[in-house]
Amino acid sequence: MPLTIFNGSPRSKKSNSKLLIEQFIAGYQSIQDGSVSIHYLALTAESDQHLKAFTESENCLIVFPLYTDAMPAIVKAFLEAVFEANIKGPKKVGFIVQSGFRESIHSSFVERYLKKFTVRLGYEYLGTVIKGGVEGIQIMPPSMTKKLFENFRELGSYFAQTGSFKPELVVQLAQPYKLSLASRWFMQLAPSFLKNFYWNSNLKKHKAYSKRFEKPFIN
Repeated sequence: MPLTIFNGSPRSKKSNSKLLIEQFIAGYQSIQDGSVSIHYLALTAESDQHLKAFTESENCLIVFPLYTDAMPAIVKAFLEAVFEANIKGPKKVGFIVQSGFRESIHSSFVERYLKKFTVRLGYEYLGTVIKGGVEGIQIMPPSMTKKLFENFRELGSYFAQTGSFKPELVVQLAQPYKLSLASRWFMQLAPSFLKNFYWNSNLKKHKAYSKRFEKPFIN
C-alpha cells in the first residue's frame, strides 16, 4: 500500500514532525513493503509537486505542529489549493497534529476543521492523532523519548496492517485532555526560570533574549 506523507512544519527537515514521521515509517515498513514518499510543505517552491503528489495518492497523511491553536499557514495554503483544484477520490486522508502543549484540548478545535474539510471533499477521513508535549524532543535523552517513539512505531505498524489508526493508541496519545488541578497548581508555583528554560535557551541561541519583552506592534 503506497503512502504519501506531507510534513507541514515550517521547520521542514529540522522539525519535530520529521522525527515522529520517521518513527511512524519505521513501524509501517516493518509490516508493509509499500513505498512511502514524504513532501515538505515548507518548500513552497515545490507547491505544484505537492499538489500533484496529493492528486495521485490514494492514502495520504498530513503531519503538522499546532501554532497557537491553529495550523501553520503553509498547511492552510496547501489545503486551500487542494480545495480549489477540486481533486476527486477515491482517497483516504488522515492527520497527525503535535504541539508543545501537554494537553490535547488545544488541538481539538483544529481537529474539527480537518474532519469537516476531508468529509466535504468526499474523502474517507481516517481520523486525527493528537500528541502534546512534543516540543523539546530533539534535545531530550533517548530515555525520555523511548515510549513516544515506540508508540509512533506501533501507530505505523498498525496503519500498515489496517489502513487506519489504532483507536486505543489514539486515545492514549491524546492524554491528558486537560491538565489536572495538581498540575496547574504546580505550574503556577514553579519558578519562571524552570518553566522558561527551553524557550530562553532558544532566544539566546538566536540572539533575541534581550528583546523578549519588546512589543513591536503595540502602536
